[in-house]
Amino acid sequence: MHLDLTCTLIFENREPIPMILLVRPHEGHGQRVIAERFELLPEVPTAVYTDGFGNACLRLLAPKGPFQVALSATVSVPARHVSPQNKKATPIAELPGETLVYLLPSRYCEADKLYDLAAEIAGTLPPGYAQAEAVRSWIYRHVRYQYGHSNVSTSAADTATQRIGVCRDFTHLALALCRALNLPARMAVGYLYRLEPMDLHAWFEIFLDGDWFAFDATQPETTGGRVLVAYGRDAADVALATYFGDTTFRQLTVTVSESVKGQTPQGLSGPLQP
Repeated sequence: MHLDLTCTLIFENREPIPMILLVRPHEGHGQRVIAERFELLPEVPTAVYTDGFGNACLRLLAPKGPFQVALSATVSVPARHVSPQNKKATPIAELPGETLVYLLPSRYCEADKLYDLAAEIAGTLPPGYAQAEAVRSWIYRHVRYQYGHSNVSTSAADTATQRIGVCRDFTHLALALCRALNLPARMAVGYLYRLEPMDLHAWFEIFLDGDWFAFDATQPETTGGRVLVAYGRDAADVALATYFGDTTFRQLTVTVSESVKGQTPQGLSGPLQP
């Protein structure tokens, strides 16, 4: 399926501020960027670099005063989620080197503190899909989705205790539990078709039988229609905006709709260049 998406960020800067933005849809990983445009108000020079996780990062110096970033894109993604039901865990000794970091505890995912809970949920199941799906299902059933009960400091261990949060919290808990089960697990962020209310979204991916597969603990079943923007160890690696100075993040607006054949998003200028 083809999805049209827009994302607008508005800042109020009290000084010129260096920023790193993760706004570009990922190229590859089962998706293809058909069209992509962006607008900066006011315009400033930009540079695009690839970080250590393969994400396309936009680097700029935002001016003092109001500053707006607007992205528009059309992306081809799988309409349906293909469940990796028959996939098994890859033995640790055979894992590719780049996946090993996703076995370790990280800033928001204290896998070392959650071994007992992970074992209770899925310790007796066959290593692989069965364990990952058990973790996903347990979080969906036992953690309540609600805004206003977590913040930027909330970790997986906090969510395991409080049993309430949003997609970021659900994902951190899933990552920590899966890593405690020796499953390489990474955080994915992007856009989800028909998400209510519409916003940026987070889910998790597990490395099984040589590839990464998506799981979403906020849903009764993981669906398709996902546009990947970035992935990393946890939220610290995949922040939409990282800034170094005195600013206020005023607004985030996201839209995702199924593309009308022959049409592309309108109103934005200038293709992003690598």
